Amino acid sequence: MNMILFIFFSMFILGLTGLTFHRTHLLSALLCLEGMMLTLFIALSLWFMQLNSFNMAASPLLLLAFSACESSVGLALLVATARTHGSDRLSTLNLLQC
Repeated sequence: MNMILFIFFSMFILGLTGLTFHRTHLLSALLCLEGMMLTLFIALSLWFMQLNSFNMAASPLLLLAFSACESSVGLALLVATARTHGSDRLSTLNLLQC
C-alpha cells in the first residue's frame, strides 16, 4: 500500500471514529465531518494530479463547494440548537420535543 494512500485512509478513519465515539457535542460531530470532507478533497485532488487528468479537475472543487455548504448548514443548526435548547449537547436533543 502506498504511504500517502495509507495516510489519507487513516485520516478518514480517524474522522469516522471520532464521529462515532465522541458524540457528546454537536460541534465535535461537525468538526469530524469537516475533517472527513477535507481528507476526501485532498485525496481527490492528489489523485487527479497523479493521473495528469484535467478532464475531471473540477470534481475536487465541486466537493469543496458542497463541503462549504454542509458546514454552513451545520453551523446554522448549531446556532439554532444552542438558542432553543441552551447547549449543543446531543443528549439533550429529542426529536419528539419539536
